[in-house]
Amino acid sequence: MSQPSATRAAAATDPVRAAILAVEAGADGITAHLREDRRHISDHDIARLAAEVDRPLNLEMAATQEMLAIALKHRPHAACIVPERRQERTTEGGLDAAGQREHLAPIVGALNDAGIRVSLFIEPDTRQLEAARALGAAVVELHTGRYCHLEGDARDRELGRLIGAARDGDALGLEIHAGHGLRFDNVGPVAAIPQVRELNIGHFLIGEAVFMGLSEAIARMRLAMAQARL
Repeated sequence: MSQPSATRAAAATDPVRAAILAVEAGADGITAHLREDRRHISDHDIARLAAEVDRPLNLEMAATQEMLAIALKHRPHAACIVPERRQERTTEGGLDAAGQREHLAPIVGALNDAGIRVSLFIEPDTRQLEAARALGAAVVELHTGRYCHLEGDARDRELGRLIGAARDGDALGLEIHAGHGLRFDNVGPVAAIPQVRELNIGHFLIGEAVFMGLSEAIARMRLAMAQARL
């Protein structure tokens, strides 16, 4: 099989079309990660998502001046600052907000000044929660990847960390989101955490869309989340 050209691949995979389908299927917002190497979506995609999709846009971004400039240009509803490593396929692990406060402070400040809600993608750890609060972030997204990859008692312990972090972050005045690695079979216990206001789920749903269609995959995930809330 020959490798498709960049033009052909771009024409065949339209993030805006996918976002509109997601909204129709029940998504409350759209999260888009503009990576520094542009391996997933492009600058043009961000411009179109901001202009054409009638739901809040959450821009996932590295803590760089280039990404800050893009966020300030398009003014998404929210910006979630995530760590990036060139070799990873997707974001792995939380941001070290506690260890990078000096670097993060001016970026968070500029986003806040522009009226963009700032979220930090962090581990369920007290130091990181306190650093996020001190930096002025309104939201934290708790990294659920470790919970999703563990089994048995180890998974239960990690779920306990998430529950504790959600409670502690809420007490600090932070809005609590969560995401990474969530699937139909593991989303329930996280969705059931009272303080969690939003779940960000992407990779799994796109994979499931190959088999059942994107709309059906999203509708099924929304049902699983709603049942967990009950």
